[in-house]
Amino acid sequence: MKPGLSLRVSQHLALTPQLQQSIKLLQLSTLELEQEVEQMLDDNPFLERTTEGAEREEFGIERADQPVSEDAADADSALYPAASASSTATSSEDQAAPDADAASAASESSEQVDWEGDGTVEMAPDDGEWGGDAPARSSTSGSGDEETDAIDLAGAHESLSDHLHRQALALHLSDIDSAAVRFLIESLNDDGYLEESLAELAIALAGNDAPTEELEELVHRFTVGLRLLQSLDPAGVGARNLSECLTLQLHAMNLDEEGDPAMIAVALRICRDSLDLLARKDVKRLMQACGAGEDSTRAAMNLIARLEPRPGRRFADVQRQIIVPDVIVKNVGRGAQMRFTVQLNPDVMPRLRVHDVYANALRGQRGNEANAGLQQRLQEARWFIKNVQQRFDTILRVSTAIVERQKNFFVHGELAMRPLVLRDIADELGLHESTISRVTTAKYLSTPQGTFELKYFFGSGLGTETGGSASSTAVKALIKQLLSSESPKKPLSDSKIADMLAEQGIECARRTVAKYREALKIPPANLRKAV
Repeated sequence: MKPGLSLRVSQHLALTPQLQQSIKLLQLSTLELEQEVEQMLDDNPFLERTTEGAEREEFGIERADQPVSEDAADADSALYPAASASSTATSSEDQAAPDADAASAASESSEQVDWEGDGTVEMAPDDGEWGGDAPARSSTSGSGDEETDAIDLAGAHESLSDHLHRQALALHLSDIDSAAVRFLIESLNDDGYLEESLAELAIALAGNDAPTEELEELVHRFTVGLRLLQSLDPAGVGARNLSECLTLQLHAMNLDEEGDPAMIAVALRICRDSLDLLARKDVKRLMQACGAGEDSTRAAMNLIARLEPRPGRRFADVQRQIIVPDVIVKNVGRGAQMRFTVQLNPDVMPRLRVHDVYANALRGQRGNEANAGLQQRLQEARWFIKNVQQRFDTILRVSTAIVERQKNFFVHGELAMRPLVLRDIADELGLHESTISRVTTAKYLSTPQGTFELKYFFGSGLGTETGGSASSTAVKALIKQLLSSESPKKPLSDSKIADMLAEQGIECARRTVAKYREALKIPPANLRKAV
């Protein structure tokens, strides 16, 4: 071949580190964002937290629309638009990069979002098809004081391991037995079960190369320690499986002389050999397996139903289950005058700024190659502040669009939920579906109906006789309502529920009903039937 030169025009998409950081921040949960902020504060000396009275290059809900300094704007203008919730400009790079929407979310919308000074958007419900004067239900989301009390209570709550260690101290055991009990306590899972066998625990402690005699001695010590552990409160702790857990609780009842000994004996036989029949509520086969009459068998089944299958449940870490909402929706007024305000939760918004002393020291030394590294760190701090603000701007815009689409839900509940998919919000805001997916993951909305993940408001639609569609969430709520009013002696089958939905104009197949029922964690009809 003959060598030669040629020119070719092409385009390619490249995500800058700043855009990548913006996308990363957008998909983080509130807890993960706080950890990211703490990490950045430790790594970057130009970044610091600020108070409400701080000025200049800061981020906070009261000053959310404050532009960055002129120096920062000059340096960043090639990469970012102004971080303003009311901006309508759209860059060509953002149009070419769908996943880069997160970096310029505040400037991509064709509609203008009005901020009310505190990051609040207000709207009125559309009650055209619901009557217009239905009052909103009372809020189930706790106030700030209640939330703080819950966190304090969770911090003071005693864990299962602490509870067991405190009891073990009162046994006055030998050093070897005490060490074995401590090791077993630390090996329990959150439910109070010992998932690994004693032989596996011995190998984990001594190592695979340990002599057989040493492993056998450890297994013996663990066997003694397990008996001691299973004698502690709560009853059933230290069990290897559900059968052993329930058996331990029944033995404890027998020792405490609680209940009828004959009924406890029947319950013990059921727990040891016939849990599968108990799960199916097969009374006839249980009677044959236990050799007891129908009344005794049913009484034993009721006794087992009152036992605790998870002994460690009451020692669960409550603080881990506390959800702090990112956005707060409040209703103002009543009836036709009702309005909904959508605002960011100021408690989850970090207030950051560039350190004035360090930034001013570098301003007079521009062009000095020796300070190029420090200039880069200063720029990184400014980019981080801007990306955090754009994250919350995007969350507010998406939340406002969701509330606008689902206004009837906030008045009438789940039955008024409308079908909504990611593309609907993406098209309305001019964002990519992947951006909407990131925004709605692990972000929570506090509403008059309770606190929900943003993804909760999205659902597919089912056809209706009128040619419209019903939200899958509304259909699930309707199924739950039908099952709550069914007769315990004659529960509704999935086919019957499908027929009842069809009578109300909702086209829902039996398999779809079964899928929704399983999603609601409702057992089938044969397991719901009263014994």
